[in-house]
Amino acid sequence: MDLTEPNLPEASPVTGHPRQLYLLFFTEMWERFSFYGMRALLLTYMVTELKFDEPKGYAILGAYSGLVYTMPMFGGFIADRFLGYRKAIIFGGVLMTIGHLVLAIPEAWSFFYGMAFIICGNGFFKPNISSLVGTLYSDNDPRKDSAFSIFYMGINIGAALGGLLCGYVGQRISWHYGFGLAGIFMILGLTVFYLGRKSFGEKGLPPSAEALRRPIFAGIPTEIFIYLATLLVVPVVVSLFREYEVMDYLMFGLGTLSVSYILFISFQLDRVARFKLYAALILIIFSTLFWAFYEQNSGSLNLFAIRNVDMQVGSINLPALAVNNFLPPGWVVILSLFFAWLWPALNRKGLEPSTPLKFGLSYVLLGIGFCVFYLACRLNTDTGVISLTPFVLGYFFIICGELCISPIGLSMVTKLAPGKFVALMMGIWFFSSACGEFLAAKIGSLMSVPEEVVDNPVLSLPYYADILSKIGIGAIAIGIFFILFVPVIRKWMGDVR
Repeated sequence: MDLTEPNLPEASPVTGHPRQLYLLFFTEMWERFSFYGMRALLLTYMVTELKFDEPKGYAILGAYSGLVYTMPMFGGFIADRFLGYRKAIIFGGVLMTIGHLVLAIPEAWSFFYGMAFIICGNGFFKPNISSLVGTLYSDNDPRKDSAFSIFYMGINIGAALGGLLCGYVGQRISWHYGFGLAGIFMILGLTVFYLGRKSFGEKGLPPSAEALRRPIFAGIPTEIFIYLATLLVVPVVVSLFREYEVMDYLMFGLGTLSVSYILFISFQLDRVARFKLYAALILIIFSTLFWAFYEQNSGSLNLFAIRNVDMQVGSINLPALAVNNFLPPGWVVILSLFFAWLWPALNRKGLEPSTPLKFGLSYVLLGIGFCVFYLACRLNTDTGVISLTPFVLGYFFIICGELCISPIGLSMVTKLAPGKFVALMMGIWFFSSACGEFLAAKIGSLMSVPEEVVDNPVLSLPYYADILSKIGIGAIAIGIFFILFVPVIRKWMGDVR
């Protein structure tokens, strides 16, 4: 393979990857600091400060999580057709900054409006920065999976620091200071990208600068119209928070629409490209349940950690919210280094598992992690409190599972999707996360603890243990089922592995 192929950035002689990868690494790192730092606070803030009952808190968390990962489907489409990746990233970053700063205002109205700005901003930011990473490599470049693993490590360094610092500040000092801290680091991430944007040359520019300047309505240029229309979506999102029951119908409708649209465009492609798209669609659909199980971290496991995990280490009583939100990305940071080395090493020996096999393994590892949580619960029914060790160990297996699906999934989309549909398919990949996040809140609500027993760990533990065991067994079963169908999916993928 010729790594000096025209339009591909020059690789660093030290790392073997384009220098632009590390610019995107730091941009995404600080943006994820703000995003996950803020999200670490949401459910606990609603339950303890806003005094929402737990089912309502889970429902609003599900609405937020569903919408924040649904909007990338639209942001990816708009970037493909109009804005290009770079303008979309900057616009999304500005909206997210506004959202974090609004959340820091200690007023009743600020909570829903802050989340609405973040949702709209994430729609433009998230799919397009991942798509921009994909443009740095040719389709079958063996460095591509490694690059996304490195990029994913940047995501999780930010998430680990955000969960730790915002979780600590929010729980121990002030919820609104925690939200404000997230906003400061969002500004930092946006600044990093803006200052380095010209190093991408022609990559990520709008498909047609002339089309962006063309008036589309009442003399308003297309670009300005996109920005104004997005701002009008903000109050619509706020209304969805107030009427969160509507989200059931919205998510089902969007899911049906997105699958139907992918099937529609597949018939415009030749046979090889069509089956590659089908393979991508199957992998995306199967990823949904993975996120439904995995994302208990941002909901039910936050409350589980506060109520039923012993956070005493020596003479220090660790803040449970910070620990629970630090552990997943913390493990990712450590294990990403291993996986970034593992996949290329196995590839050189012809032993690297195919993308579908990695997906199946991800479920098995995830299930083992939840089984560790469940076994710890079973061994501590007399006290209702598990030690920190099995809590940390369970997350180790869960994150091994995550690293077999999430960075691999990002890479898979850029390899299997036709060039002009990459950002759209990236958006649909994140929409699968939206469906998973939405389902995660539904599953989490099954672990809602009645008000009268929240302060009694012996009585609250069974509410968590039962569902944790079902998640563990269910995930392992799905993984085994998926592995049986790996040969079929590999055939559809053609020359992509």
